[in-house]
Amino acid sequence: MGISHAETIRVAVGTQDTTINCATGGLLIRQLKLLEQFLPHDGKYKDVTYDIQWKNFTSGAPLTNEMVAGKLDFGAMADFPGSLNGVAFRKAGRRSLFIGVLSGSTKGSGNGIVVPLNSPAESIADLKGKTISVPFASTSHGMLLRAIEAQGWDPETDVNIITQAPEVAGPALQANKTEAHADFVPFAELFPWRGFARKIFDGSQAGAPTFHGALVDDDYAQKYPEIVTAYLRAALEADRLIAEDPEKYSELIEKVTGIEAEVVYLFHGPLGLQTRDLTWKPEYRQAVATSIETLKHLKRTDSDLDVDQFVTDKFIRAAFAQSGRDYETQLKDYGQLALKAKDATTGAAITDVSRVAQIWVRDEPQVRQYSSPESALRAVAALEKEGKTIRVVYAQDRESGIKLFASQAWFVRSRDGGLSAFLLKDRAEKWSTKHGGQVLDYAGARDAVIASR
Repeated sequence: MGISHAETIRVAVGTQDTTINCATGGLLIRQLKLLEQFLPHDGKYKDVTYDIQWKNFTSGAPLTNEMVAGKLDFGAMADFPGSLNGVAFRKAGRRSLFIGVLSGSTKGSGNGIVVPLNSPAESIADLKGKTISVPFASTSHGMLLRAIEAQGWDPETDVNIITQAPEVAGPALQANKTEAHADFVPFAELFPWRGFARKIFDGSQAGAPTFHGALVDDDYAQKYPEIVTAYLRAALEADRLIAEDPEKYSELIEKVTGIEAEVVYLFHGPLGLQTRDLTWKPEYRQAVATSIETLKHLKRTDSDLDVDQFVTDKFIRAAFAQSGRDYETQLKDYGQLALKAKDATTGAAITDVSRVAQIWVRDEPQVRQYSSPESALRAVAALEKEGKTIRVVYAQDRESGIKLFASQAWFVRSRDGGLSAFLLKDRAEKWSTKHGGQVLDYAGARDAVIASR
């Protein structure tokens, strides 16, 4: 289809800034003007003018409404709302395409369940008979149903599931008006970080892959395939930049969204809670299929969506090729963002990441890396003695490898003084029964390390 040279082409993108998974498909592209770097200006696009428009949303449903209404060309959202996007387009007699993953976890990390700070609940097993709130028809709703099923419970009778948006759930948790709340990125980490909730379940325990990705109106993609590829090239560049300097861009995301950089780094830094991976892993395709089935089960849709027609890797493969990157190699890579660092105390290269810990010191541009929690906690004491302020300490869960806020973690101190971190107390207790050692909270672990010096 020809394009007249004087044409103005709209590139209208719907983003979810506070859903920090979407950063490489929205916020960072917009703030760093990356789209402008990759939009085509040759061949049929010679002399065209681009009208780049951005609109921010707090969830996927209103974004989808505007895409279906023809007000937006692209949108970034999670697997569940993404599937509803495909269904909504189909009902309107049109089509949308899921063109790429932005960030996700093939294990399911990112979704989670939190309880008020003073709740006696330590794990999901303690929530039988309780009221659990969740944003309905969200990716976290799917995780919650999967987790309840794994307990052998009936979601209709053994728990009371009610709908609640994150902006309502936060104050409800603070006021002890919610017994438990399940949510998507970043709220299962943000609420604990803000000091009024504890995370008692991570989506990886349910084993349900989850991701956020990018969609495009198929009519638009057919008319301007090169622009779709350009958008994904901008996403690849945003991904490269944040991998190179996660602290800097975590600060930028905080500046725009108000979501603390410490929480952003938990997701986007090395060994982060999720991987930023733009390839269509089979697990992510499966997540789309699962979300369609779950939405039918929830009676949110009666429509079948052909995943093979809806999900396309055509444009992301083209973006990889134009960027000089190998799609097939990345497709096979399931690793977290690698940590290439030296221990801040010893200067030795960190080769084993199973017990890595990190400290972000106020006014320091880079996070300090340590090969073990005990060396990090010793460093915390020394840094505080020097009058420095610690922003956050991270640890990696010894079993699942997910990144934790150390202040919220449980630790097992082995007989030789080494510490292993765990999200859940019962996992720490099982580890200590099997391997020996003492179960401690953060304060206890810190005191034990300082006392042993």
